[in-house]
Amino acid sequence: MRQLAAITAVGGYVPEYVLTNAELETMVDTNDQWIRERTGIAERRILKGGRATSDMAVEAINDLLAKTPYTAEDIELVICATVSPDHVYPATANIISDKIGAKNAWSFDMNAACSGFLYALETGAKFVESGTHKRVLVVGADTMSIRVDYEDRNTCILFGDGAGAVLLEPNSEGFGVIDAAMKVDGSGSQFLLQKAGGSKYPTSLETVRNKEHFIYQDGRTVFKYAVKGMADITCELMERHGLTGEDVDYLVPHQANKRIIDATAKRAGLPDEKVMVNIQRYGNTTCATIPLCLWEWEEQLKRGDNLMLAAFGGGFAWGAIYLKWAYDGKKNS
Repeated sequence: MRQLAAITAVGGYVPEYVLTNAELETMVDTNDQWIRERTGIAERRILKGGRATSDMAVEAINDLLAKTPYTAEDIELVICATVSPDHVYPATANIISDKIGAKNAWSFDMNAACSGFLYALETGAKFVESGTHKRVLVVGADTMSIRVDYEDRNTCILFGDGAGAVLLEPNSEGFGVIDAAMKVDGSGSQFLLQKAGGSKYPTSLETVRNKEHFIYQDGRTVFKYAVKGMADITCELMERHGLTGEDVDYLVPHQANKRIIDATAKRAGLPDEKVMVNIQRYGNTTCATIPLCLWEWEEQLKRGDNLMLAAFGGGFAWGAIYLKWAYDGKKNS
């Protein structure tokens, strides 16, 4: 049996500050009912106190390591999926490695918007499957509050801050990442982006004045593509392996919008109890949504469970991963 990359531990972190729909009502022309009906979100967490994305990632990783027999010095590679790095460069993963004391690891960042964690997980899995690495940390972390214009009622209701991390190790018993499907359509970049701050539109007084460093989203277009893209890629991967809704124990979807999640679950033939949903508490934390779901559901997961991970994000970039869970609850330590 071929060597797979199995998730053997999970950690997570969300900031203490809770931004409720009621508070947003005092900031923009919106209301709790409107937000819940269109997104499924009731509240989201916001990072305060001058802390950065790397600080949340460190919290998630420390939570993870506490469940294992390892220290940070046992880690060989750290991959950080993020669209809100501490700096443009160096990589936030490098800063994370330094903060946790991963002296024997190399590290890099990945940017695939809301699909970033899936891209990073698939990349990390290949290092393990190849036999070159035995312990790889994959962390998804985003401080989306720095990208949000809190005068834009269409985007400020959606996003929150958080971090989640998984540890990948070799497995020869059939547990781990079985298969993945990833796709991109660069023509969709115009519908969901941060316009300024890169080489095409460098930072200037004009770009700041025009609020071009905040998230821009054509909501209707993104919603249409996301509903189809996430559902199609999930079903494509299930069909490739002869899986039906009865065979899948959990769908772990990116938490962008409850209606997108519901549409994907319906296409896959999965009832609500088989779908991980925490968008009501955290909103869209971009690269952190999927690992935060795994973190919250960890105690319920059983060795051998079939999981379908799916995401759609800016780029457009989307994908799905089929994996078999490797351990019962938190008994991995």
